[in-house]
Amino acid sequence: MVIDKIIKYLGYFTAFILCVLVLLVVYDATARYLFSSGSIALQELEWHLFDIVILFGIAYTLQHNAHVRVDIFYASFSKKTKNIINFISSLFFVLPFSFLIIYVGVDFVMLSFSQNEISSNPGGLEYRFLVKSIMPLAFVFLALVAIRNIFNAWETK
Repeated sequence: MVIDKIIKYLGYFTAFILCVLVLLVVYDATARYLFSSGSIALQELEWHLFDIVILFGIAYTLQHNAHVRVDIFYASFSKKTKNIINFISSLFFVLPFSFLIIYVGVDFVMLSFSQNEISSNPGGLEYRFLVKSIMPLAFVFLALVAIRNIFNAWETK
């Protein structure tokens, strides 16, 4: 399925960004503590990369059923009950929440873009709207996974 491939490659991209983030944090910590030098832009880049990892990781995690839930109960349910729970939770919780974040997030990004928002810290990063645009995009991916889950649960009932 196309959605599965998109989310799979999104997971690869997220893993790559996580590796870059780890290297960046090691470099930043080494520079700060061994050489007493640091960069506000570098620290902000770490935050932005962390945002990407978390936001894109949400859809990947849901696709692989690795999200947080009460597995003590869920693990003992029958396949039919699990499908009903997945159907209801995707349809009534994940999708509406995703659409809300997309709706609010687009205005949030557009405002940031129109103001050409930059960091308030001296030496910080410019183009803050780029990292803010990840939020509605990540929830588009999450909504796609939720739609896939709804169809899968419906087909295997």
